[in-house]
Amino acid sequence: MAVPEPGSFAPDFELPKDGGGTVRLSSLRGRPVVLYFYPKDDTSGCTTEALDFTARKSDFDALGAVILGVSPDSVKKHDKFKAKHGLTIDLLSDEEKQVVQQYGLWIEKSLYGRKYMGVERSTFLIDPEGKIVTSWIKVKIPGHVDAVLEALKKLLQSVA
Repeated sequence: MAVPEPGSFAPDFELPKDGGGTVRLSSLRGRPVVLYFYPKDDTSGCTTEALDFTARKSDFDALGAVILGVSPDSVKKHDKFKAKHGLTIDLLSDEEKQVVQQYGLWIEKSLYGRKYMGVERSTFLIDPEGKIVTSWIKVKIPGHVDAVLEALKKLLQSVA
């Protein structure tokens, strides 16, 4: 599947979340959503990204936004990852890789000449109506959370 374009509705899904329960994207209508996809819990880049979102969570909360991290890791792994690093953002488990495929982010990657399938690190800013406002594909982590926060502020100014 192709990556959904800004201006299109974010594909809906329901996934299990850390700590139990599930999250359905469409149930969050009325609030902006930061939906970020990452390859694997407790790897250096993914840990840095999760810590960056956690560090700025109060800023996102103050603007009414929900932050959701999605990876193919199990709920049990998410729980360990959150506990180990003191993360306060919600992490969703996509073990069947249906949502990463729905968003066009399950891709062939290459590391040291070895090819394998993995998640393309990406973030989507979704407006309160459920439309994608901005997307960041092949995210570079330094400064990324600040860029997402700035885009969220612009979105809310345009809606106000």
